[in-house]
Amino acid sequence: MRPPLAHILYIDDDEGIRRLVSRALVRKGFEVSVAASGPEGVAMTGEGRFDLIAVDHYMPGQDGLATLEALRKLADCPPIVYVTGSEESRIAVAALKSGADDYVVKSVGEEFFDLLCSSFEQVLERAQLRRAREQAEADLRQSNARLEALLKEVNHRVANNLQMVMSFIGLQSKSLADPAARETLQQTQQRIATIAQVNRRLYTTDDVEFVAMDEYLAALAADLTESWSTGAGRREVRVDAHPVKICTDKAVALGMIANEWVSNACKYAYGAAEDGEIRVILRQVEPNTVELAVEDDGPGLPVDGAIRGTGLGTRLIEALAKTHRASVHYGASRTGRGTRAAIVLSLRSADRPPEQARASLP
Repeated sequence: MRPPLAHILYIDDDEGIRRLVSRALVRKGFEVSVAASGPEGVAMTGEGRFDLIAVDHYMPGQDGLATLEALRKLADCPPIVYVTGSEESRIAVAALKSGADDYVVKSVGEEFFDLLCSSFEQVLERAQLRRAREQAEADLRQSNARLEALLKEVNHRVANNLQMVMSFIGLQSKSLADPAARETLQQTQQRIATIAQVNRRLYTTDDVEFVAMDEYLAALAADLTESWSTGAGRREVRVDAHPVKICTDKAVALGMIANEWVSNACKYAYGAAEDGEIRVILRQVEPNTVELAVEDDGPGLPVDGAIRGTGLGTRLIEALAKTHRASVHYGASRTGRGTRAAIVLSLRSADRPPEQARASLP
């Protein structure tokens, strides 16, 4: 359905044709303005507001193609129907390539006016649909922008709240005389910091759904290096990670597991007055599978397999692995010294950005 009283500008140097076309289109429900030349039509378009323009091909001085080119340079140019008395296909093709929305071959009698009217209705309907689609796309972009801003604000507030909780725990741990209780609170503080790192990355980047694991693990390693190093012995946590992005919940799980393994290596692989290196390795071993490993150069696993400490970290790792249907493996470090702990995690398409999911398809 065309909009009521669509305003048409008809450009043709033939006064008789202009008069006939104007009368016919008015009878068919259009409002019509006419121009006697290409330059006049371009000037009227620049000054007025038309729903559609019809341009005749054969005009002296500035022909239809030149007029079409000039019209398309105007801001908010309405759709254009090209009119020609020639049946040569090259003219129609040239007009369409130059930006015309349709073309009509001029003929004698009412048939021409019917064809012209039908073309106008189709072009106006397509223009209306195009505007509706563009408006819908603009509304969707605006809605997505608001949603992303809201998500960033939520992540920002969550990160601030986590930071506040960490500060409270830090203050509480300093007031405790019991070394074991103080260490437990410090470990809790580091676990919260692991989650806070994810939130910090979400609200400081343009991606609020997926976490770049190489960057996340590097930041986590820097925090752990600082937390576990002392004046007597330094713990150097190094990261070697593929540039893989995964969804937030799995990123948090891998971060928590890396935190537990690195903390264990810092406590048990080296003496209090000894420097030591811990390596965090992330690999995409298959298109849909990643492996996170933590290695040290310490004395290796206890012969009796006994768990050191409270065992809370081990239970936490087992729970996370079960939740995400991952497998955990322990063994010797690839350097031949120390311990290697690894978790293998399968990823669904929804766990990765669309471009990474598509790239992994066979």
